[in-house]
Amino acid sequence: MKFTSTKGNIVNELGILQGIVEKRTTMPILSNVLIKAVKGKVELMGTDLEVGLRTYFEAEVEKEGMAAVNGRKLFDFVKLLSEDQAVEFIKKDDHLTVRSGESEVKILTSPEEDFPAIQESNFERKLSWPLVDFKEMVDCVLYAITQEQRYYLNGALLSLKNNQMELVSTDGHRLSYTKREFENFKVEKEVNQIISKKTLNEIKKFDDERVEFDFDENSLYFRVKNRTLISRIIESKFPNYQAVIPKDNPNKLLVHKEQLITAIKRVSILSSEKSRGIKFDLKEGEMRLFSSNPEYGEARDRLTVEYQGKELEIGFNSQYLLDFLQTVNSERVIFEIKDENSAVLMKPEEEGKGVYLYILMPMKI
Repeated sequence: MKFTSTKGNIVNELGILQGIVEKRTTMPILSNVLIKAVKGKVELMGTDLEVGLRTYFEAEVEKEGMAAVNGRKLFDFVKLLSEDQAVEFIKKDDHLTVRSGESEVKILTSPEEDFPAIQESNFERKLSWPLVDFKEMVDCVLYAITQEQRYYLNGALLSLKNNQMELVSTDGHRLSYTKREFENFKVEKEVNQIISKKTLNEIKKFDDERVEFDFDENSLYFRVKNRTLISRIIESKFPNYQAVIPKDNPNKLLVHKEQLITAIKRVSILSSEKSRGIKFDLKEGEMRLFSSNPEYGEARDRLTVEYQGKELEIGFNSQYLLDFLQTVNSERVIFEIKDENSAVLMKPEEEGKGVYLYILMPMKI
């Protein structure tokens, strides 16, 4: 194998692969990227067996071929090369030589046949939607995804209907739901698939106008320009999230988002490091915030708010509150509360592009 290309072409694609390639693994081949040179372009592939990525860049290919080489070492070398000189790759025997000007490195290769197969899709369903909208929706659910043995909690539920997309995540203590509508978006039948947290994180790194989507019995496929992300389907049933969303919470709180964020940060400094609990004391026209820690002391704050309902005290995990508040675009947020022990519904006052709901269980403080 022998080809030449520019540093810019190469380093961008090697960089995006770093989130996929395993750094510490019991299978050394998974720390490799597979390089495949064909006429006019070079394809790069990486996988951790759960998530894979195929990408390519233009190159002058003198001799076609393949090489499996350590992805981190290759990237670390190429990113330090001069911008104005061509980079040459030559695979011979058991090593890959990378040369640019006076700089050269020889990296041992692994057997290409040991590299795991990465699935492909022809995207026959012709499904696509705006990438910027999707990334904003991902931000609304990513923080509520956990990592545990209940596989359905290790990702977000993607639900596709005609002209509509929903994303939902939960970790058992809270649930985040977002929905947007897209014109001329048609599906033959409703699609419900769980997307892993790592896949969602990688999609956030992509940049273009639209993302294409397809799936088969084993994998989900997301294509943005020259990059295709392949995610193994999480075989599990997502909880019935509709049953969790409160319908009739009579006590209504309307509060300025930035003021609340700042007050929570101040008060939570003295909250318990384990529970991160803070207490809201609500009455007409005001909210009082409180936290205490036997090792350090206590903290209080007060905000002027719009509140309709009975006076009550209710406790929350402060970080769970901040996760929601810091992703909301609206200037003010709404809390709909039933009582001190029931799930609270939170949402932006202004919906903007779509629906965004956050359901959080209170905590005893």
